[in-house]
Amino acid sequence: MEISVTRDIFRLAQVFTISRGSRTEAQVLTVRVQDGGATGWGECVPYARYGETLDSVAAQIAGLPGAVTRETLPDLLPAGAARNAVDCALWDLEAKRRGCRVWELAGLPAPGPEITAYTLSLDSPDAMQAQAAKHAHRPLLKIKLGTPDDMPRLEAVRRGAPDSRIIVDANEGWSADIYADLAPHLARLGVALVEQPLPAGDDDALIGMDRPVPVCADESCHDRASLPALAGKYDMVNIKLDKTGGLTEALSLRDAARAGGYGIMVGCMVGSSLAMAPATLVAQGAAVTDLDGPLLLAEDRENALIFDAAGVHPPEAALWG
Repeated sequence: MEISVTRDIFRLAQVFTISRGSRTEAQVLTVRVQDGGATGWGECVPYARYGETLDSVAAQIAGLPGAVTRETLPDLLPAGAARNAVDCALWDLEAKRRGCRVWELAGLPAPGPEITAYTLSLDSPDAMQAQAAKHAHRPLLKIKLGTPDDMPRLEAVRRGAPDSRIIVDANEGWSADIYADLAPHLARLGVALVEQPLPAGDDDALIGMDRPVPVCADESCHDRASLPALAGKYDMVNIKLDKTGGLTEALSLRDAARAGGYGIMVGCMVGSSLAMAPATLVAQGAAVTDLDGPLLLAEDRENALIFDAAGVHPPEAALWG
């Protein structure tokens, strides 16, 4: 079995900004696992927030033995981007060898479309209102916030899209005081949930605080080992394959989180349809799906995922799985 990794760049449709900075392109790693006449592939997005770079993740993948399997992979790589791309490639490879779909291998029901959020990047209130108005036909909008001056932005988005459900992602950008001040207004403006309002290292401050809107752990939740520390702080968890280390752990985290009473959100980094494809399986029945990465791109993979009024559709076999 041969494992190869390449770097790919996808231009974004417009500048994408969160509280940590801006970007004009998505830089990803594409992994191919070849065995005989079959090739499986997967994609990951190394994330600096977790100490990952394109070089470091590529080196992790290059260091794997050729005989790696989905069962042995967790012993060889930690949860993160490198393990994600390889795990998803191994699922794809096995499905191709057996002539079936990944959800059949995993014992899952055939997936269907799920309504996905569309993300509005952080900008001035006027610009965010214009973005919201342009996408007011979408049933679910996600707003990137995370500054001390977010209230005018939130009000502006609600004016621009009065009928859309709204979720807010603070990307660890608020303090406990800012969150406490904003929380009643989040409820007043009909926000459905707020992601990671406080830095992961400071989120003990959420214990005992009022949560008029469900609070979702993102940076504070990577895999099943994260769950014990979330008690009393969060109502939901955001499952991203680049955090869990692939589809295998993502499905296990989903089951464990549900058993622990948490609502499920399935999210993504900014990547192509190949990165979203496995996540569509995890998103089945989730309270919130946020797999809009391809919608933010100016270019995508061949056989890209279909997005329509029904939501994001599961992949065709020509793409993945």
